[in-house]
Formats: sequence, C-alpha cells, structure tokens
Amino acid sequence: MDMMMPIKPMILSADLFPQNHLHPVHAIATPRPTLLFALASDNVEEVRRVLESGEANINDDAAPQSALAFTIANDQLKNKMQMVKLLLAYGADTSVLRDAEEDEREERSSRRGSGRLSRLLQNVDPATRYYIERADSPQTRRASALIHRSYFRPLTRVRYELIGQDRVLEQLFRVLSMPSMAPIVVLLCGPSGHGKSLLARKFGSLLGVPTHTVNMTTLRDTNDIWKSHSIAPHEEPSDKSLKDFLIENEGKRCVVVLDASEIEKTQDEKILSSLLMPWEYGRCSFEAGYRHVDVSKVIWLGTSNIGHNLVFEHQDQRPSPGTQLSREEYVDLMGLLRPRVSERLGPSLLSRVTAVLPFVAFTTDEKMALAAEALHSLVGETVTDMPPATRDLIVRTSLNSYIPSEGARSLYRAVSTLLLDTI
Repeated sequence: MDMMMPIKPMILSADLFPQNHLHPVHAIATPRPTLLFALASDNVEEVRRVLESGEANINDDAAPQSALAFTIANDQLKNKMQMVKLLLAYGADTSVLRDAEEDEREERSSRRGSGRLSRLLQNVDPATRYYIERADSPQTRRASALIHRSYFRPLTRVRYELIGQDRVLEQLFRVLSMPSMAPIVVLLCGPSGHGKSLLARKFGSLLGVPTHTVNMTTLRDTNDIWKSHSIAPHEEPSDKSLKDFLIENEGKRCVVVLDASEIEKTQDEKILSSLLMPWEYGRCSFEAGYRHVDVSKVIWLGTSNIGHNLVFEHQDQRPSPGTQLSREEYVDLMGLLRPRVSERLGPSLLSRVTAVLPFVAFTTDEKMALAAEALHSLVGETVTDMPPATRDLIVRTSLNSYIPSEGARSLYRAVSTLLLDTI
C-alpha cells in the first residue's frame, strides 16, 4: 500500500515575486481593536486613539455592558482612573450607572443627589468617583450646553484634567459663547496651586491649535514681549519669538499664555502697554514702520495671583465654606476682584480684558479627589497592589496637611511623605 507523505505547508514570501506583480485584491484586512478590546487590554493610548478616531460608539447599547460600566466593574485594570476620565471626556453616558430603585425613591421624594449612582461605585477611589459624579451633575450639562455647537466645544473635556473650578469653567463657557468681534482676553486670577496654569496650558491642546507661553517676569522693556521665546515645559522646544509665532499664525486661531502667575510683576507698567492695540483692535505692529499683523483670532490667557487673599476672605464669610459656590456667590466674587486687578494693572489695560475669572478654594470632596489622584500619579500602576485600607488611610490623612495658600501642591507633598512612611 502506498504511503502518503505529509504535505508541508507552502510559505509564500513577498521576496518571491517582483514588487509590481503583487496585487492583494482579496487580502483580508486585520480589524482594528474595538473600544472594549482596548479597555480590556488596559491600554490608555489605544483607548485614546479609538476615541479620537471616532471608530467606536462610546454609548453603544448593543454590548452586554456599556464601555463605562465595563471599565468601572473590572478590578483587574491598573489604568482604570485614566480610562474612565477618557471615556467621560468623550461623552460616556453616566445614566447607565444609576440605581433604578434609588432613582425611583428620589423621584417620589423630590430629592436628587449622588445616591442616584449605583452601588457599582462604592469601591472606586475618590478621584474616579469625583469625575463620574461631576459628569452626572446637571450643572455640568448646563455649562456644556453653552458651547455645544461652538468651535470651543472640545474645551469641555478639560473637566477631566482639572479638579474643581466648576464656576470658573461655567463662566468661561459663557464668555466664549457670546458673539463678539473683539479679541478674547481672559485673566485667570487667585491663589497658587488651584489650576490656573493647568487650564491655560490645556487650552491650546484641547482646541488643537498652537500655543506660545511668555514668562512675564523676564521682560524689561516694551519690545521684550515680542522677542520672548516660549517657556512652557510641556511644549516642544522652539527658537521662535512671540513675533515669529504671531506672524506664522496670522489670521488663525492660536493661544498666547502670559504665564508664571506674575503678569502684574513686570518691571515697568509700560511693558504691558504693548498689549493695548492687539487687545483692542486685534492687530499689532512690532516696531515703527512695520506693517500691522492680524492677531484678531488669538486667544490671550493671563495668569495672576492677584486676589489671593480676597478669595479666602470671601470663602470664610460664606455660610458653608467647605461647599461649592453658588452662581450668585461667584458673580459677587468676580465683582469684588475686578477693581483690585484694575488697581494693579491699570484701568486702561483692564478695560480691554474680556473676563477676569477668580479661581476659588477647593471643597472637601475636591481635596479628597486631589489626594487620590496624587497617590495614583506618584505610585503609578502598582497603586492597585496596595491594600484598599492603606490607600484610603493615605488619602484621608493627607488632608490634615492641606495648606490653602499652596492648594493642590500641599496635598501632593503630603501624599508623597505618607508614602515614604509606609515603605
């Protein structure tokens, strides 16, 4: 009987064929990972890529679980917080997390609160819970609606980069929603460590436009501002001056940040006078005889510590200092701050400023979220290996070392010290 020899599979290599003879007409493309696959892989960057590409419906109800519920329920994920923040930033629906029975009870009692969110959140860390409850808040949805159809809509994602300052964001969105022919000039004022520089830094990246950051403390004369190079550590190094940047982006949307929280500490008030024309007319001339450059699309953001004491004085006078300001209280604070800024910068310059936004003190829940996020940032992926009781103890104990005038930085330092004590 003839014996059949095993047939070895033939391996086809592209090297066997001339390049111009390769025509993969029937080639099968490998499908790109789905959102749930990216989440299950615990790959933050792949989740970001899928969301940015628009390949996935973030609220697809065809799957057994929503992407958000799947991520929160999966205790094996080491990057859970970052992925939850991404999902919320791209519009994940928090209603899938609500407890139907609790919802019904609250409807009957005409009471609405965080009890609406399901028991699924009982074991999540304070920062993740904070971001979810923030996304679920009616105030968040109302503020987002202000710029829902606007060019500035991507800025709503900053809520998942910045803890606190809900009233600041609401007022900022109001300002950006108003039709105006004048350039946009916004001053972010108040105590250090409360998110002013973070918001300014995220502005351009969220909008997808270039940013140039000026260190105002280094300026010595009126022309120095146009010669200044961008100093932000999170930007690509550049040898372009502000003049070069504005010429390159003439007539285009871009961001200029006047940073270091020191805009009021420039050596000479005349230096700031260089900004009068661009802030008033949307054009500027860098030197005598030089043509006017169109800077009408530039968004000017200044950071300043002016109003530091005022913010805390206003907070102490409130009936419930540890809670979030009401809209009326924030409007009152804005009214008190603007004259103080005028005293420091001068009424001529301030009259060209679109809005002066005071950054306010953190609530108790916001401090807890800051401490929890600091713990994740300092420990990294191994934070999930720590006993939950240890994590909770570090977060809660760190609040005892909170220094209002230093804001979030004092909590990061406290968490770091407590971590060293646990080693």
